Amino acid sequence: MRGGTVAVVGGSIAGCAIATAAARAGAGEVVVLERTRGRLEDRGVGLCIHDERAVELGASGALPEGIAAHPLRRRRWVVRDDADGAGGAGGNGGAGGSAGGRVIWEQPFPFHSYHWGLLWRGLRASVPDSVVYRQGETVTGVEGTGTAGAEVRLAGGSVERYDLVVGADGYRSVVRAAVCPESRPHYAGYVCWRGNLDAARLAELGDAADSVPEAVTTVCFPGGTCVVYRIPGPTGPRVNWVLYAPPPRDGQLRFDDPTSFPPGGLTPELARHLAALLDREFPPYWGRALALTDPADTFVQPIYDLEAARTAAGRLLLAGDAASVVRPHNTSGAAKALQDATALADGWRRAESFEELLCGYEETRGAAGRELVALARRLGRAQVERTPAWAGMNGSEMEAWWRGQLAGAPGIGGRAMTP
Repeated sequence: MRGGTVAVVGGSIAGCAIATAAARAGAGEVVVLERTRGRLEDRGVGLCIHDERAVELGASGALPEGIAAHPLRRRRWVVRDDADGAGGAGGNGGAGGSAGGRVIWEQPFPFHSYHWGLLWRGLRASVPDSVVYRQGETVTGVEGTGTAGAEVRLAGGSVERYDLVVGADGYRSVVRAAVCPESRPHYAGYVCWRGNLDAARLAELGDAADSVPEAVTTVCFPGGTCVVYRIPGPTGPRVNWVLYAPPPRDGQLRFDDPTSFPPGGLTPELARHLAALLDREFPPYWGRALALTDPADTFVQPIYDLEAARTAAGRLLLAGDAASVVRPHNTSGAAKALQDATALADGWRRAESFEELLCGYEETRGAAGRELVALARRLGRAQVERTPAWAGMNGSEMEAWWRGQLAGAPGIGGRAMTP
């Protein structure tokens, strides 16, 4: 299929990948409508892509070469060892305990980590010059008009018409509201604290618990977990952490609609809650390490998920988080968005009409999204909502516990795409 006009609502990771895929596949005109006026690359959170997915996405052209990434090889699950952890002298953990905690299990972790802003910058640079990327354009609504195309309403009151409109506008998607208004994000019952810090600051602790930078450390405690790993940064390596726990009970967070306290927006009460959690539940080393995070680099958000009833309708199509909101435990968000773009490009080249394109996309990507949501729910229940008695578990018990969460899935990070 050649020609046609495409509007991509949202210009972050999914939006850039979709715009590139459509333009390279043969679309006549591609326009990206991004509501943010400022610098998207300022978003400093970390993310990971499975090595096998990265190879697949690199071959498809969805993941450009040259984007900074940090190799990760294994994952260590640690618990606080109160017997002598407070006075330990660091190290990688062991039967005797240490300030870094006691390792209860190690597993392979074949991933590379990325800095969100650097990944976005690489994807943005790869967008063909033929694509029109318009910032400061807030889309207030879209409407499919059957085989005649779709309309996009902008905040200024104007209406633009396209042959296809792709929603890459995240978990509060305006396009999804038109495709399947009955599908809304559901609160999972817990929150996610995020932060990152200059890796050089770990030297201030005088310990060696993070002396293995290719390892991911998962701190386990009753009612939650925290994943800590290195990521590349604009000026050097950084430590990224993601902490899942029950919400504060003081009513500071709303749970009726996806929201968050953005970086720099933590209230003193939320900061005190986090500090108390680190002091109470974490091995001393990791509690002190996370406490080094600048408040401007710390935020908290309730966890939601969403299984969209449809990913395509009329001349409207959903990609990335607009199509499915997956709890972060699955480490699949970026790979899934890039796979959506790959599927769109492949479908475009095979299809003879927009109707055939959207039908094929729904068949493949709708099922993939539902599978990811289901797996992430199982992971969330096991790692936050119904945590085991971590301290009493050994390696074989942890491995069986992990297999139970996968329930036949080959692993986390997303599956290979079906040809």
